[in-house]
Amino acid sequence: MEILKIENLSLSINGSRILNNLSIDFWEGCIHAVVGPNGVGKTTLGRTVMGLEGYRDFDGDIIYKDEPIKDLSVYQRAKRGITLAWQEPARFEGLTVEDFIKSSVKNKSREVVADALKKVGMRPDEYIGRAVDKGLSGGERKKIELASILVMKPELVILDEPDSGIDVASLQNIFEAIKFLKSNGSTIILITHSLEVLKKAEHAILMCNGSVFKKGSVKEISKYFKNKCIPCDHKNMPE
Repeated sequence: MEILKIENLSLSINGSRILNNLSIDFWEGCIHAVVGPNGVGKTTLGRTVMGLEGYRDFDGDIIYKDEPIKDLSVYQRAKRGITLAWQEPARFEGLTVEDFIKSSVKNKSREVVADALKKVGMRPDEYIGRAVDKGLSGGERKKIELASILVMKPELVILDEPDSGIDVASLQNIFEAIKFLKSNGSTIILITHSLEVLKKAEHAILMCNGSVFKKGSVKEISKYFKNKCIPCDHKNMPE
């Protein structure tokens, strides 16, 4: 059953068409990967589904759990179980890691925070009292953001480049967190440039020029990574 349906979605930003009559179905409880070259609209798709400012004036529709959400705010979409993890997580000057993780959940016990940090490979005694500011690396902030998502237990999670800024040793922690989300019933959309991340998906979509070029198995779509393209008659096909 589909949890999310994108229907004929078109979006222009500053006069440039970014999404072009895009239609995709995402199945409930599955891990999906969205891949493709830079500039094809992958991140824009995630931000449009989340309803961020600047990504709301689009044609087409977004159907979540059989209901249109085009007119819903970010807050209303989040309340319905949708969340987006940024490629470059924000800093929150003066806010501790503990407060950041607890901010969006009812159970605000330190044990919940500590458990979430452990699941993303971070030592609670080292991080729980630190500030979410420039003292943390991008990779550390990314793992903390993922820890905050784990405690939320969202129904739909969009992870934009989940391995960005993550060292090789920590990558397995990210994959384990993705598995944990799925085991708790989340549907996961991985927006990625990484073959290793793609391999963790169960279904894949290749985007090109703001549209879906190909949908299929991970094995089939992984051919894209060989030459960063799949032969087609598109005018921008490499020589």
